[in-house]
Amino acid sequence: MVRTYKKKSSRGSWSVESMKQAIESVLSKSAGYRKAAQLHGVPQTTLERHVTKIRKGEVSLNSTPGNFKPIFSKEEEEELVRYVKDMEKRLSVVLRKFAYQLAEKSGKAQNFNHVKKIAGVDWLKGFMKRHPDLSIRKPKATSAARAMGFNKVAVNKFYFLLAEVYDKYNLTPDRIYNCDETGISSVSKTKSKIIAEKGRKQVGYLSSAERGQTITVEICLNAAGTYMPPMLIFPRQRMKPELLDRASPGTTAECDT
Repeated sequence: MVRTYKKKSSRGSWSVESMKQAIESVLSKSAGYRKAAQLHGVPQTTLERHVTKIRKGEVSLNSTPGNFKPIFSKEEEEELVRYVKDMEKRLSVVLRKFAYQLAEKSGKAQNFNHVKKIAGVDWLKGFMKRHPDLSIRKPKATSAARAMGFNKVAVNKFYFLLAEVYDKYNLTPDRIYNCDETGISSVSKTKSKIIAEKGRKQVGYLSSAERGQTITVEICLNAAGTYMPPMLIFPRQRMKPELLDRASPGTTAECDT
């Protein structure tokens, strides 16, 4: 694969900037082919070939010297970046598929995957390197109903009603509370690595159970920054006092069954 290929010779090890500077020296007649090649550390034959193409009008000075060139122009890639950012806000990004469709419609010379009809991994890696303002992230699942409900009209209506409640009851920050919940497993999902005999098919570690139970934790605080003691909800019928051993002061507990 291109992304794992390692060169076996020093051929073509010159930089693009060095070649461009050498080309400018020859075109401005400040140096000949041999002097420009020695001064900038580029092959003379390669320099002559690029200068000839520029003088014939086949390529421009701003084009990238070398065998590997981007499939899309700078303007087209900027359009792809805007597309990705816009679709990410809409919770839908299919960059590799869209890049394949764009290349096909534009008649670009490319070696994308014509079976899956998507751009290749090598192109994606190069695209990400050329645009460091983008990053590959793991998305969080969002239901269609929640995505449709989160729009400008709904948000504006929410804050309008919230402002009415604030004004009606004259609420101060210490009277505005927010409550949220989270789940904690009784068996840790993060497992540290251990040293074992090489060749063993399975390595285990001792835990209270193979599959833990989820304990719900309710956390509540107000806009002034004051926290209420947490409440733990255990998946059991009867409460035991020892379940609150070493818990935070004021912590309460309930059972859900």
